Amino acid sequence: MPSPRMLPSALRRRLYIAFAAFLVGALSGCDALLTEAPDETEELAGLVPGLSAPQRALHLRGDGEFARSFGPADGLGPIFVAASCESCHVGDGKGHPLFVITRFGRDLPGGFDPMPSAGGPQLQNRAVLGYIAEQLPSAATGVTRLIAPAVSGLGFLDAVDDTTLQRLADPADANGDGISGRLQLLDPTAMHANVFAIEQGGAGATGTRGTLVGGRHIGRFGKKALAVNLLQQVATAYHEDMGITSDLLPLDVVNPAVGDAGGDGVPEPEAPMSVVHAVTFYMKTLKVPPRRDSASADVLAGEALFAASDCAKCHVPSLTTGASAIAALDRKTFHPFTDLLLHDMGAALDDGYTEGSATTSEWRTAPLWGLGLAAAAQGGRMHLLHDGRASSVEDAISSHGGEAAASRTWFNSLSAVQRRQLLAYLHSL
Repeated sequence: MPSPRMLPSALRRRLYIAFAAFLVGALSGCDALLTEAPDETEELAGLVPGLSAPQRALHLRGDGEFARSFGPADGLGPIFVAASCESCHVGDGKGHPLFVITRFGRDLPGGFDPMPSAGGPQLQNRAVLGYIAEQLPSAATGVTRLIAPAVSGLGFLDAVDDTTLQRLADPADANGDGISGRLQLLDPTAMHANVFAIEQGGAGATGTRGTLVGGRHIGRFGKKALAVNLLQQVATAYHEDMGITSDLLPLDVVNPAVGDAGGDGVPEPEAPMSVVHAVTFYMKTLKVPPRRDSASADVLAGEALFAASDCAKCHVPSLTTGASAIAALDRKTFHPFTDLLLHDMGAALDDGYTEGSATTSEWRTAPLWGLGLAAAAQGGRMHLLHDGRASSVEDAISSHGGEAAASRTWFNSLSAVQRRQLLAYLHSL
């Protein structure tokens, strides 16, 4: 029988739930030992409809790699944050602060320094046996702690054309509404050239992705939109989060205080590109988060409230993908509730840290889809915002400032009934 970690993620979760139900039933003497498997509308894991048989096979291979737990013999580390993708994305959902990612840097007269000589920009707080994990340098002036995002539906966001993001951007607030979302613009790197070349030459993007705007690339993934596409996001996560090298990032991450002495000793690259491709394809072909209770009176009333508010100007309800070599993603309208742009979120969310062209108080609009299923992947309690500080949607809204201050004020002005309706809608997403 295959190990549970080799089974598809949705099936793994169902087996765990069924086994737990079996134990409860056995201990209580109940005749009905097993409960029904959870409804698909209660799960983030699952394939996007319309994949071919070879695509389903590649998705399942990527699923297995996503669940794979690395050890030192596989090249883990020598410093790392987690040993598997699934450690941070349980059930393909939002992460838990247990596996928080810490990034740091410092302000200098010439700009923000990500402190590479001190191991920056990311802290690897775990190490293989015989090596030493990193410590946060005392010179850091900006420190951010990030929890992993949900990964369902990311293939649709990956397939949105750059022209759509350019159309949504309003950096000078030309329409005078107080909201000035702007593109994350990144200086071209060898990594960008490689991931765009690979995507455009394989089963990836065939539309207008990889556009240069003023000589810089558009970022779209990550809390501050530092990654230009999912392939970069996956390769970087292997490297920075697990210490697993690939052809795209072939050198081990090491603690500058220790160097290479006593490293993992595994030849590079530790993950062949076939594995990186499989995991990227898996993430591209995860279904969009399912809606629930969409016909209830409270949800419908909350939807009308949301549509009439300024919230929908950043959390844009609907986007359409461009051309894609994956037919299931080709020119599809979907509902992520994000514009993938940077917005100033005010002092409460300013942690003094930045990436790319973002300021320290700017964050990429977080998608709202799957919000109602967040707690299920986070141990039964919500951990919202970039660092998981908010334990409820209301808590998250209360931290919104800057461009979102008017929306926070509007939310606080709602009657108790209206607030209940709006929250019912958000939890249905």
